[in-house]
Amino acid sequence: MIEIGTSAGLQLHGDRYGYSYSSKPGTIYGNPDSELVLASEMRGKDWPELLHLSPPVTDRIGIDLHVNDLSEAEDLLWLQALIWPEHAERRADFDRAAAIAKRNKARLVQGNGVKLLAELAAETDAESVLCVYHTHVANQLSGRDKEELLQTIAKLGHHRDICHIYNNMRDRQLRLDHYTGGVPQETILAETDGHGRWFGRIYS
Repeated sequence: MIEIGTSAGLQLHGDRYGYSYSSKPGTIYGNPDSELVLASEMRGKDWPELLHLSPPVTDRIGIDLHVNDLSEAEDLLWLQALIWPEHAERRADFDRAAAIAKRNKARLVQGNGVKLLAELAAETDAESVLCVYHTHVANQLSGRDKEELLQTIAKLGHHRDICHIYNNMRDRQLRLDHYTGGVPQETILAETDGHGRWFGRIYS
């Protein structure tokens, strides 16, 4: 897993969280024993089956122009201040996620994620599927940076299986570009709420 725009790396521990979806009430996906369970509404029908357990992760690398350190009180307060004041549930989720991240260190690298991606990808387990992802950080990339990122993903995809999961590169939809055996495929996964409170099924 390589996250671009990782901040404090909370999303590098996604396999350590539990997930609850309105389409399957009472079912916990991911890590059913986690202290953090993130709930989301699934809008629409005919959703694909989800894995009940998260697959194993061999490497966790986050890249950001400024890495926030959860052990630093000032950084922690800054991250808490970014949560909208009326979102009490998100603040509680943040505290649980921060506690998990503090117990399970990931590698956080300060620098330009577009420029460093190829170098850091080369340091990961070559037999694993490489998962590169980012969210709203794409809003802050120039058109040239977006093109360079896509070119780097394509070059990596010629040599190993890779998934690129993102939104806000072309539009707000959640997208997956993946290369399997060097063959590319692009998929629009869903429409999304900016805070992950719901996912809307895309019908083509």
